[in-house]
Parts: sequence; structure tokens; C-alpha cells
Amino acid sequence: MPLAPLFRLPTPANRRYRRAFDRLHAIVDSVIDDRRLGRPRDDLLGSLLEAERGHGGAGVTGREIHDQLITLLLTGVESTAMCLGSLFALLPRHPEVERRLHGEVDEVLAEGRPPGSEELRRLVYTRGVVTETLRVYPPGWLFTRTTTKETDLAGVRLPEGATVLYSPYVLHHDPASFPDPDRFLPERWLSGQPAAVRNGALLPFAAGSRKCVGDAFAMAEATLAVATVARRWRLRPLPGHVEQARPAATLGPRELQMICEPRSQTPRGKPPAQAAATPDDGAVPAPRASAPGVSEPPAPEPVPSEPSPVEPRTEVVRIPPGGIMRSHQEFPANGTATSSPPNRRREGDEGVGGA
Repeated sequence: MPLAPLFRLPTPANRRYRRAFDRLHAIVDSVIDDRRLGRPRDDLLGSLLEAERGHGGAGVTGREIHDQLITLLLTGVESTAMCLGSLFALLPRHPEVERRLHGEVDEVLAEGRPPGSEELRRLVYTRGVVTETLRVYPPGWLFTRTTTKETDLAGVRLPEGATVLYSPYVLHHDPASFPDPDRFLPERWLSGQPAAVRNGALLPFAAGSRKCVGDAFAMAEATLAVATVARRWRLRPLPGHVEQARPAATLGPRELQMICEPRSQTPRGKPPAQAAATPDDGAVPAPRASAPGVSEPPAPEPVPSEPSPVEPRTEVVRIPPGGIMRSHQEFPANGTATSSPPNRRREGDEGVGGA
């Protein structure tokens, strides 16, 4: 199936995508040029530029350096942001999962201890929540492979150079591999549970020789980020705002508007009334693409809870794709949440690659 011609059509989305594409590549080239003129630095780009000089053997090319940085920007920021966005959108719908997550975080990060390598090892349930989120809504939802020679696949003869598409999202919802595939069950990843997942069935980072080399780092990064936020905050969807995961270059929520509730003012281990009003049957909605100009139906109003002696201070924040929880200043320790920068619709969000 030839895909390239679709992205060359002069549609408005394709033109926006091309402008954003050109701008991103120009920014990366500018960063590389500036670093070549400056002092050497001990970081990833510095190592790549050192390898370009070819000390001790053949060096990498300028094009390879450029491509490595583009890959790092997409996979090191966008995919993690989509995972965290989906996770914090799922938690209010599953109060029992949230309660267990908060219980583990409170125990492991007691007395305000910052998470490190030792704490990461003990965040077992938190890691299960991240893993289950990657199963339900894998940011990399559609991958391609190219045949290097004529071959047979599932009884179909494929010529050399054929493009094969496969979807981790579809594979992750196969009941033959995952019982109750439409339920959000982090427990399925805990040790001691029945072996209900077939080997190789979970592939949010792809598989084989082209598997993401940063999978272990991404899991550690997401787990620590979830623990850091969940230690202090509950994130609740804005009443009337419905946001589902939508497929584009990545799969995830595109405009997640949430209310930050400081956990220090909520009784420990008690699910909030809004989440408790929804039965925790584990079911998750399937992603869908909204038609242009068609608004989502309003969400039901939450059931009012009993007044609390201390009224929590909350503020609405918008979590834009690629910018979730950008810095600790957005979630300070004084109990006041500050808004992140306004969400901006990105170029080419209407479809994969902007088609």
C-alpha cells in the first residue's frame, strides 16, 4: 500500500504539516550549527559531534546526527507525554486503581522523599499502572516494516520492498492475548498473578531489531513522573469537558483540561466523590477521531460531595501534548497549582503525518 502519495496531496492539513515539518528540521539544524561553533559539552549532542569527527574509526554523518535528534524529540517527549496524558485521564474513571496508586506512592515516598533508583524499584504497582496504560492506549499505535526480500506472511505472498502496517493498539486488545482487553487492570502486570499475557503480545515500543532502544528509560521516566505528581495532586477532568484518546502520529488525548486538587487536603485513601460516582468496572472507551465542527456531547455533572472543613484550592490547567508537567514550578509545594501555557493545536493533528 503506497502511503507517500497521500501526504503529498495539497490538503490544508498536509500543508500545515509540511510547514511544521520544515520549521522543526530548521530548528534542529540551527542547534547543531550553533554547537559546532561553541565549546564542546558532555551531553548527547556533544557525543554525536565527537563521533562525527571520526576519532578511532569512521565517524557518523551530519545527516545521522540530525536524524538522531529528530528521533529523540519525537520519542523522548511526545510519546511519554501521550502516555502520561492517557494515564491521568484514566485514573479518575478508576478510583480503586487511583487509591492503590496513592497508597503505594505515600508509602514509598514517605516524608517527602524524592524518587530515585531505590524508590523506582519499590514502585511496583505504579509501574503496573504505566504498563497497563501503554497496553490500553499505546502512543505508538501504528508501525510499518518493509520486506527485504520476497516472503510469506500468514499465507500471503509479499514481494520485496512491500510496506507492512501493524497496530499495537489492535494487538493489545486481542482477547486471545489479554483477557478482558477492554478493562483497565494494572494488576495483570503484578508478580504472582496468573500468566495471562502471552510472551511478545505487549509491544508499545515495537519489537525486533527496530525496537525502541530507550524503552527502559521511558518506563523509568514515566513511573517516576507519575509518582511525583500523584504524591501531591489529584487530577480531575473539567466538568463538561470530554476528551478521548485520538490517533494522529501518536495516540493520546489532544487537549486534556483538568483540575488539580492538592491531596494534602483530601482524607488519605478516600476516593473523591466525583470518581466514586462512576462504577469502577475497568472499562475504557475506544479512541475515536472527531469530525471537524462536531462537538463532543457534554459529560454528566459530578455528584456533589459533602462540604469539607478545608476547601481545597484548585485551578484548571491545560495539559498540551508534548508539554505535560513541564517543570516543578507548575506544581509547587505550597498547595497552589499554576496553569501551564495555553494549549495550542499543533500542525497536522488531523491525521497521521498530517494527512
